[in-house]
Amino acid sequence: MSASTLDAAVAAFVAEVGEADPVTVTGLGTRGGPVPDVRSVTAPSGIASLEPAEMTICCGAGTPVADVDAALAEHGQCLAVPDVGTIGGALAVGHSGIRRLGWGPVRDTVLQARYVSAAGQLVKAGGPTVKNVSGFDLCRLLVGSRGTLGFLADVILRTRPVPVGERWFTSEQAPGELLRTLYRPTSVLWDGRTTWVLLDGHPVDVAEQARACGLRPAEDPPALPPYRRSIPPSAVGALSADDVGAFVAEVGVGIVHAERPVAASEVDPAVRTLHDRIKAEFDPDGRLNPGVDVLALA
Repeated sequence: MSASTLDAAVAAFVAEVGEADPVTVTGLGTRGGPVPDVRSVTAPSGIASLEPAEMTICCGAGTPVADVDAALAEHGQCLAVPDVGTIGGALAVGHSGIRRLGWGPVRDTVLQARYVSAAGQLVKAGGPTVKNVSGFDLCRLLVGSRGTLGFLADVILRTRPVPVGERWFTSEQAPGELLRTLYRPTSVLWDGRTTWVLLDGHPVDVAEQARACGLRPAEDPPALPPYRRSIPPSAVGALSADDVGAFVAEVGVGIVHAERPVAASEVDPAVRTLHDRIKAEFDPDGRLNPGVDVLALA
């Protein structure tokens, strides 16, 4: 897809979103799908440019993550974006993968985004390089907003090199102790008994760090239970299966994947007020993904 072809697809998407009636956006439906009984639109799909030397890629928000991963793999690069669904869906939900400890949150991959506002206008946020971003970083606000502030049309993303070597290990040591001992682990997971560690880098360095920390090689990370919640990273060590059932916690990050859902905690009134003010500013009539409450889903 050329840049001009993407521009034409984005213009058509803007017209389809319109400016009056309630509307929802959907991709591959891997993250819940569209809002029921609301007119649905789909963002443009396709890769417009890939700049390996600049470590950036530009694509439509409706592009499957698998397609982007395949294109980047030819250049020895990858994305810090979970490999499920579409790029726009991954950014709209804002959930990072289990490599967040080492690779950073998914919001950090977004350099530039063009989105359709509730008024049916195309708005550009950010810039094609880090230095182009000044003032308030609107891209960070859009990531995790679940399409309630604007519908992503296309994005420019920051890529990263595929690790030279990468391997999982296990240990019976306390996760907090391991986290303090290891040098820049990519991921540290804990299920209350066993700690899993993902190390990447030169195979010799990985093997030496594993030996120094008494780690045992493992084939894969543990399976993640279905329910996801966020807690302060310092509270991970106090987790108990009595509270959430079987769990896998992302140490140093504070994300807990649990067997049982946990009742949503009460939202701080100040946070709710700020959230409502932002929503009113971006979508005063509530026409974008109507009924979706980002705070409740968080």
